[in-house]
Amino acid sequence: MMGYRVRTLLDWAYGGVDHSIPGNGGQECSDFLSNQQRVVETIFFMALGSSLLYFGYKAIVRDSKLPVNYDRTDPAVKRLLLVMLCITFGIEAGFKFATQEIVYFLNPCHLVTMAQIYLLAAPPSKSSSVVFRLCMHWGHGPVLALLLPVLNTRLLPFEVEVYYIQHVLIYFIIPPYLLWLGGAYTIESISDLKWSVVSLGLQFTYHFGPLHLVAFLTQVNLNNMLCPAISDPFHGPYYRCWSLFHQGTLTFLHNKIYTTLVLAILRFFPKPAKVNAKVEHSNGKLD
Repeated sequence: MMGYRVRTLLDWAYGGVDHSIPGNGGQECSDFLSNQQRVVETIFFMALGSSLLYFGYKAIVRDSKLPVNYDRTDPAVKRLLLVMLCITFGIEAGFKFATQEIVYFLNPCHLVTMAQIYLLAAPPSKSSSVVFRLCMHWGHGPVLALLLPVLNTRLLPFEVEVYYIQHVLIYFIIPPYLLWLGGAYTIESISDLKWSVVSLGLQFTYHFGPLHLVAFLTQVNLNNMLCPAISDPFHGPYYRCWSLFHQGTLTFLHNKIYTTLVLAILRFFPKPAKVNAKVEHSNGKLD
């Protein structure tokens, strides 16, 4: 009975993944890199990610400059965006259950979506500030998904449309709105790189740790950890090594450029009258 339940759960998780679609997974995708190369790359990126996390976190604890006063009002637009994002994500979840591809919820864009649902639903706090700043540094993921979409696996009606709606919401709509609210949703100064270091460390440890492990065990190409996507411009045996450069560059530069442009545009819109949180040095705790 227990074995049947486990098999049923696993079947719901990834039983519907079509390995015949290029870049979707399967034995050929799993064999794209040798086991020796996988082990070497995993050890290197896990060590690098852990080091970035450690030193970045230590620097943030010493001087986090997080907001300390928060406006607790709940604007109607914030609730509306929460409903829109929840409906969109709920439809996407329905697609995943219908196609037995629940494992794809481990992909980073879905994690960013869940983090933004938390930001829209939870009252402003230090935790909100931490999650918001990390999400802002992961914004290059949704924009890459829009510029280099992998849509050959989306076969159900409106599945492609929901894909674009979700990514437009989590990149073009919700982050600028939260920046406009201010208070807990403020970003560090352009010269402050501590949050970029922590964000990059989290990316490397998550991708080459749990995400890579699940992808390898299930032979599902989660966020291209087994083999490169068909649209990957760095296609080749060292496509994952290239992430050291393009992900590092995007993590450090994208957020700075994105927030600078968004804040410049938001100057033309009046700030909400009740949001008046001031940024001060925190007491060293990130709770």
